[in-house]
Amino acid sequence: AGESDGEGSDYSPVLMQGGDAEAEDIEQDEREQKRRKLEFLTLEKKKAVENEKMQMSAAKDMGLDDKLLNGEALFSEEVDVKHKWYAYYDKYRPRKPKYFNRVHTGYQWNKYNSTHYDYDNPPPKVVMGYKFNIFYPDLVDPGRQQPTYFVEATEKGWDDDVCLIRFHAGPPYEDIAFKIVNKKWEYSNRRGFRCTFERGVLHLYFNFINYRYRR
Repeated sequence: AGESDGEGSDYSPVLMQGGDAEAEDIEQDEREQKRRKLEFLTLEKKKAVENEKMQMSAAKDMGLDDKLLNGEALFSEEVDVKHKWYAYYDKYRPRKPKYFNRVHTGYQWNKYNSTHYDYDNPPPKVVMGYKFNIFYPDLVDPGRQQPTYFVEATEKGWDDDVCLIRFHAGPPYEDIAFKIVNKKWEYSNRRGFRCTFERGVLHLYFNFINYRYRR
């Protein structure tokens, strides 16, 4: 019986020591998790600051931090896009891209307006074109992902007056769309058309065809 008690007394401390070691391991795991979480938050904050600097730099290069040119105004008439569930949602946090857009308005001094209006009594201003600058600094595969755009009908269908322009780039960016005037575009570079993707920014500039008035 004495030996049994002795074995019991020898065995019990072993269990207690094992419990202490396990508790210490748990504390170490918790500290490691907290450290990794802090590193992740610090990295995300640093990335956000870098993205902001990149956007400010790109905006400065495009002259977007200066005064608006004559006939230009900031444009941000964003509309909702129906989103699908993508497989990369579990790995990458989906988000909408940031943008700097402008709409160009002015007077059309065609023959009709020249006959019925003058500079003291000008005709109504019309939309003459747009400038879209969509930022995609964190594409998952920038070597293969080429941002693009689509001209589509509104949620009510095709309309003679307005339509949608939707921008698509792929993960981690969601599609983004804007409602614009539905007119035919000028695709000549000499008439202001530009569609390029450089330094993480998609530039799409275009003007509408100016139809002359005829009797």
